Amino acid sequence: MKAFQQRGQPVVSVDTKKKELVGDFANGGREYQPMGQPELVRVYDFIDKELGKAIPYGIYDVTANQGWVSVGTDHDTAQFAVETLRRWWQHMGNPAYPHADDLLIIADGGGSNGSRSRLWKIELQQLADETGLKITVCHLPPGTSKWNKIEHRMFCHITENWRGRPLISHAVIVNLIAHTTTQTGLRIQAVLDTAAYPTGLIVTDDQMDALALEPAPFHGTDWNYTIKSRVT
Repeated sequence: MKAFQQRGQPVVSVDTKKKELVGDFANGGREYQPMGQPELVRVYDFIDKELGKAIPYGIYDVTANQGWVSVGTDHDTAQFAVETLRRWWQHMGNPAYPHADDLLIIADGGGSNGSRSRLWKIELQQLADETGLKITVCHLPPGTSKWNKIEHRMFCHITENWRGRPLISHAVIVNLIAHTTTQTGLRIQAVLDTAAYPTGLIVTDDQMDALALEPAPFHGTDWNYTIKSRVT
């Protein structure tokens, strides 16, 4: 990681935050209200079919202490994860690192950005082809997800910021995330992503063989690899 930072290349930590039910549900914590006027919430946490759920996928720039969160409404898939990376690069990453050639992604070993996900690698290849970036991915070993910097440098502050506040709409969730700050200078941009991300997509062996993927010497077949652009 330090080698990338010393060369002025972006380093990001990525993950999906806990999914949240949207609606007037109880949210742990305390919030100031006028005496005798508590905010009413539902007794039972059954999903509201109209409001649905919120899926916050985050990108945390380790060097700049800046974050991006896309709040999805459909499914937490590899397509959704890489689309969030794409939006981060367009709106934050490229402006901050206009001369970048490489991108280091630190991710958990499971979930939508899992080390065994074929679709994750296919989508990253498309991103590399679009941007010309050489994308290096380092997956954290099983049982070490709390090492992921996004957990204790960004997600925990988002949780603290909305404690005690019912997440009554997607707009409220996006607004609370975007207004999360810290004394160390954390700033976050947040957007709503209402696109559909279907599950169960099949990735063929031929698609995998077409990847410009270079395994690292250490656990290169599962945890650490680099995907290069196929566009010359």
